[in-house]
Amino acid sequence: MELSLAGRRALVTGAGKGIGRSTVQALHAAGAQVVAVSRTQADLDSLVRECPGVEPVCVDLGDWEATDRALGGVGPVDLLVNNAAVALLQPFLEVTKEACDTSFDVNLRAVIQVSQIVARGLIARGAPGSIVNVSSQASQRALTNHSVYCSTKGALDMLTKVMALELGPHQIRVNALNPTVVMTPMGQANWSDPQKAKTMLDRIPLGKFAEVENVVDTILFLLSDRSSMTTGSTVPVDGGFLAT
Repeated sequence: MELSLAGRRALVTGAGKGIGRSTVQALHAAGAQVVAVSRTQADLDSLVRECPGVEPVCVDLGDWEATDRALGGVGPVDLLVNNAAVALLQPFLEVTKEACDTSFDVNLRAVIQVSQIVARGLIARGAPGSIVNVSSQASQRALTNHSVYCSTKGALDMLTKVMALELGPHQIRVNALNPTVVMTPMGQANWSDPQKAKTMLDRIPLGKFAEVENVVDTILFLLSDRSSMTTGSTVPVDGGFLAT
């Protein structure tokens, strides 16, 4: 399926590692011009070496003022992937103010801020666009010790719908992607215990976790005009987890 992403300018947050890094690599390979946002300079340096022409931006998206300075003049962006997120796991009775603030600042508030910057630019140019918010199956199912993380992702799903509602008249589509556990280096490390993995795999009809390319392929589809009639959706990439 030809996605026709060549010549488009895309911005990807959380671009240093995992899903974000693989998304940048795939967009670059498809001929898109990519702005890669990460808080870790070393990750950006190695990414630029791998993908010459990628534009690196190093900023902590949890800092509103720094983000405004870093991205306020980013220029025209056609496609946005809001991927940056933190997962601070605590039992409910031990949830801290710091975990709440950091999680909502990065997982929700930064999505609002970066999306505002991109959407205002699209509207000013009279250009159509596509925004993909990387959510999680945890937005729709309760997981032990994930009270804050589940809450941020549940909020992100609803934000996606309201953004789609308000930005649709400007021909800006907004969708969320809801993966299960993904076999990034972090996912492999966090789910390497066979007993822990079994408790989750037993709830997934396909009996396996997602590979990074499963997620990236869906992101690229949602960014492309091949999904031109899809907006306000939460798209599971979960092996059937949310069907159970």
